[in-house]
Amino acid sequence: MPRMDHTVTLRRARPSDLGAVERLLKRSYPRLLKADYPPSVMVTALPLIVRARPELLASGRYFLAEAEDGTLLGAGGWSAVPPQGEGAVPEVGHVRHVAVDPDMVRQGVGRAVMGEVISDALRHGVKWLDCLSTRTAVPFYQALGFRVLHESEVGLRPGIGFPAVRMMRQILP
Repeated sequence: MPRMDHTVTLRRARPSDLGAVERLLKRSYPRLLKADYPPSVMVTALPLIVRARPELLASGRYFLAEAEDGTLLGAGGWSAVPPQGEGAVPEVGHVRHVAVDPDMVRQGVGRAVMGEVISDALRHGVKWLDCLSTRTAVPFYQALGFRVLHESEVGLRPGIGFPAVRMMRQILP
């Protein structure tokens, strides 16, 4: 695992973290996704995907990675219900809204967040994690043991879709 130059603290998100998470998403997604998505997708999807999800922050299943000074470096979580809100399956969790500060990519922040996600999901009886990954994050998730299932599209609003890659990983205690 790459070494981080900072001491990183992981904690559960709180509803009061909404603004900080949204600022992280607005720093991360435009820079990191630009190389893998055409401008037409970026202009329609970015305003929707950079919004923090209050229900995730309140769920107790969303985690933040912070620097010593409190700067938010990464975030991510999981839910029992798929992102589209229907079709929960016992023992399957869904990776949700993972992001890392673009200046902290490949420094272990995302891996630390996902380690906490996996540990927490295991504590809740989850045996499989399903992930709708951005094209950009596929190598990251593959390095964590996820396998590509197929190309997918996340419906953000009627008429607005976001190309994604569905991935899955079995998690074991």
